[in-house]
Amino acid sequence: MLTTIPQLRPIPTIGPSGPLKSYIGAVRFFFYGQEMLQEGYDKFRGSLFKIPTLTTWLVVGSGDRLIDEIRRAPDENLSPDGATRETFSTDLTLGPDLFDDPFHLEIVRGPLTRNIGAKLADVQDEIIAAFDEFIPIQGDEWTEVTVFDAVMDIVCRASNRMLVGLPLCRNPDWIDLNKRFTIDLVTSAIVLLFLPDSLKPFVAPLLRSIPRGVKRGIKHLEPLIEERLEQKALHGDDWSEKPNDMISWALDVTMDRPRSTEALVRAVLATNSAAIHTTTVSFTFILYELATRPEYIQPLRDEVEAVIKEEGWSKGSVRKLWKVDSFMKECMRVSNAGPVTMIRKVMKDFTFSDGTTVPAGGMIVVPFDPVHTDADHYTDPKTFDGFRFEKMRGNDNENLKHQFASLSVDYVLFGNGRHACPGRFFVANELKVMLSHVLLNYDIKMADERGRPKNWQFGPFGGPNVTAKMLFRRRATSGVT
Repeated sequence: MLTTIPQLRPIPTIGPSGPLKSYIGAVRFFFYGQEMLQEGYDKFRGSLFKIPTLTTWLVVGSGDRLIDEIRRAPDENLSPDGATRETFSTDLTLGPDLFDDPFHLEIVRGPLTRNIGAKLADVQDEIIAAFDEFIPIQGDEWTEVTVFDAVMDIVCRASNRMLVGLPLCRNPDWIDLNKRFTIDLVTSAIVLLFLPDSLKPFVAPLLRSIPRGVKRGIKHLEPLIEERLEQKALHGDDWSEKPNDMISWALDVTMDRPRSTEALVRAVLATNSAAIHTTTVSFTFILYELATRPEYIQPLRDEVEAVIKEEGWSKGSVRKLWKVDSFMKECMRVSNAGPVTMIRKVMKDFTFSDGTTVPAGGMIVVPFDPVHTDADHYTDPKTFDGFRFEKMRGNDNENLKHQFASLSVDYVLFGNGRHACPGRFFVANELKVMLSHVLLNYDIKMADERGRPKNWQFGPFGGPNVTAKMLFRRRATSGVT
């Protein structure tokens, strides 16, 4: 543990802090992390506090000022990439190249985001087809589905329609690979999390699921990559039938730098992993809230039907779904989706404006739920108000500020600053189309009628209940599709 580092001593501790007792706090964090974070936030809001883990200290920044300082800190001091590499041991599982040259992030910020409107119809088409396949409804009967599994199947198909297009986005082996890849990354990270750094390089090669996944990916993508390169050599920039997908975008972005088929495959798989996980978790939470708050269904349906009847489906019309956007944002505000966000590794000693120094090697995080349920940020913060953000947009005429994908120190779902989730705009549009599809075409309810299923949490990881079931049936009078 790091209890002997002098700079850490002035930072208040949640849980025991002695050389041996701190391990008790570390074990407690695995099972009661949310409660520890809330305790620290309540006691020390506006300052730093720390929580022990088995291998290091989590230094938690609370309050708007500290969150903003974390956002603005240069990467050479507070590094999100360094945090990801350490938390998920990506150098040992995915390889260091993914972060040494993160061209996949260039793709997400650039061509992927620019093409959301152009490819919206394709994504919507895949959403409709995937719902029909993974929620197969007969007549007017209720159909029971395990929500998380069905949502992951649908999201995987829809995201891959954007990333690799037809027919690969419907290939069963490709879909299975990308669903498994996300799970394998998290599983490997958890295994390595419990090991001392000295042992990780010896154990990581024994975890073969990720290397096997990359090999499966190469089998699917290598023929497509070779074909694109051949057509590029033949037609140059005049190739009018060039597919508009991530393979083409990756080849364009890496045109003037070293690249390999394996590097391109890793980039596609990593992008898929982030897209599938983020959207699956978010939509699962949204469905749980919608199924247990039926009073919101009709107002949301009315908005979707009115907008689509007048304008049809487009990126512009989806942007006008203010109630849908607000409901999604409120669902995620109260979701308690994970214990912490904005994770940064301290690369050099970093001193905050209050004079507190966090030494190199540590981790700085922002608590998720305490920020989102802070009474200084939100009126009646523990109460669910699905149209909270729509009303905020109407009151101050700041239409952009309160959108689902917008960033602020009081809403940290996507992080904040230049390192905020670059795919949040695609995620937002994908979620709106999926939620609109459910509203227009299905009646839903929880299978056990016991209310919203409880989340799971284990140390720094967390998410929605993955075994809960819901009932779907076709609406008697479905609206615009």
